[in-house]
Amino acid sequence: MKIAMILDAKFPPDPRVENEAVTLVNAGHQVFLFCLTYTKEKQEEIINGIHIVRYLSNQLEYKLSALAYSVPFYTILMQHKIHHFFNKVQPEAIHIHDIKVAEAVFKANKKFNLPVVLDLHDNYPEVMKLYPHLQKFPGKYIISPNKWKEKEKELILKSDKIISVSPHFIKDLQNRIPKQKENFVLVPNTIRKSFFEDYKVDESIINKYANHFVILYLGDTHIRRGLQTAIQSINNLKNEISNIKLVIVGKNTTDVILKQQVKDLALEHYVDFEGWQDVSLFQSYILASHVCISPLHRNLQHDVAYANKIFQYMSFGKPLLVSNATAQKELIEENNSGLVHQDRNVVDFSKRLLKLYHDEDLREKLGENGKQFVRNTFSWEQTSKNLLHLYDTILD
Repeated sequence: MKIAMILDAKFPPDPRVENEAVTLVNAGHQVFLFCLTYTKEKQEEIINGIHIVRYLSNQLEYKLSALAYSVPFYTILMQHKIHHFFNKVQPEAIHIHDIKVAEAVFKANKKFNLPVVLDLHDNYPEVMKLYPHLQKFPGKYIISPNKWKEKEKELILKSDKIISVSPHFIKDLQNRIPKQKENFVLVPNTIRKSFFEDYKVDESIINKYANHFVILYLGDTHIRRGLQTAIQSINNLKNEISNIKLVIVGKNTTDVILKQQVKDLALEHYVDFEGWQDVSLFQSYILASHVCISPLHRNLQHDVAYANKIFQYMSFGKPLLVSNATAQKELIEENNSGLVHQDRNVVDFSKRLLKLYHDEDLREKLGENGKQFVRNTFSWEQTSKNLLHLYDTILD
């Protein structure tokens, strides 16, 4: 089948989009990926078998995307590009990545009347509520997450199949939109076997942390990810664990808040901000660590979605310390691969971390449980079977 994937962002990088596209290509499908560029990149190229077609965008268009369901300008602009793309590619099915661009796709599809798969990477209307620019003027008054939630329902009702990243998110959507109950498909954000089978160790990272008890965090560092809890905990624990080191690999615009917290607590010696690093270095950071964390704040998004980092951690046999955000709490407890702390509770975080520090056998046991789960049951090669079945049957 010839599949048109729609991503209103740059590509690469986007691991979920790439994983899905490569899986479909390897199964014999042709995948043409519509994406955007803001520079003079190649308009067309093939990456890992994916036919990439880039359309030039600009900062005004990017800013208008936040208003996609307040005013129609973004939808109109994208609709013309997508219509051109469909004429060029002549696909047999459409795969939309997230709801922001979905309205434009449906409008462009009126002429073609192709089956549509809506791939919900996040509980987007709930995530929006956490954006800083929606907490203040003018965003607070011109962008309505409730309107996006209504639009999400409308788009789901228009779609032939709807992909979601976690069983909790699917259950929530099925309760809200029972008419589409049978059309939801679970394709979680898991990791490909190549992540833990095909990598090179960066010895400089291993050596840098050889004499430390390393607490590792990978990924987006937005305040809602809970790193303030971890930093405050280091302040509590540094006297008992003299060689403790919190290593943060990732970035966000809110990093200024985290760095100020570290400065105010005089923890520069105990916290390393590594910034965003190439994914090829993630394995080395994980191997250098003793405990890996995901201290997410509980909210309607985090309670239904898994952070990809937890599977990366587990694949290398590292014990986890995670908050009680529902989805990750249940996953960790079901597989006995880590300990759970109450979100934003520094005392509880510190208590659990001390337990792991003092019990090496527990760390090894929890780490091994997670490793076996990811490598034998929950790798991308296993969880992507639902995606393949979807496309085997979508034209039936």
